[in-house]
Amino acid sequence: MRYAQIRQIDIANGEGIRVSLYVQGCHQHCLNCFNPETWDFCGGKEFDQQIADELIELINQPHINGVTILGGEPLEKENRYDVADLLKRIKKECPDRTVWLYSAFLYEKIQEFDVLILPYIDVLVDGPYVDHLSDRKLRFRGSSNQRIIDVQTSLKQNKVVLYQPSRYYR
Repeated sequence: MRYAQIRQIDIANGEGIRVSLYVQGCHQHCLNCFNPETWDFCGGKEFDQQIADELIELINQPHINGVTILGGEPLEKENRYDVADLLKRIKKECPDRTVWLYSAFLYEKIQEFDVLILPYIDVLVDGPYVDHLSDRKLRFRGSSNQRIIDVQTSLKQNKVVLYQPSRYYR
């Protein structure tokens, strides 16, 4: 897996103060994508064990609420197995931090993947960015077709349950 950048402080892509990992590579190529520089699977830098260790250290800082994984497309076939391994590690080594993940793939499609992803995610923002549905007033998403899903509740109830963002993070 390759990555475009790691933001040590991010308050735009999930609740609270977060560390964000921008995964490199995307086949979706949404019109007016926010991050077209992340489309190339050969771009960015190699995500290796040292970078993973540094990421875990950043996430575990006391002022950090959690981590957000976005891209590019973290769940493209080229990325999803490495992302799944990283998510497992994050949940094990950073148990008090929330995990948000942005993907153009819908929750229902992610359930069909041959690798478990959803058990390691707290909040999923799903659906492709659709330019004509763009609304800058939306919280934590770029277009109105995208859903903010409470993944753990959805798994327990066996249906999509939308996440209700805290009133403290507006």
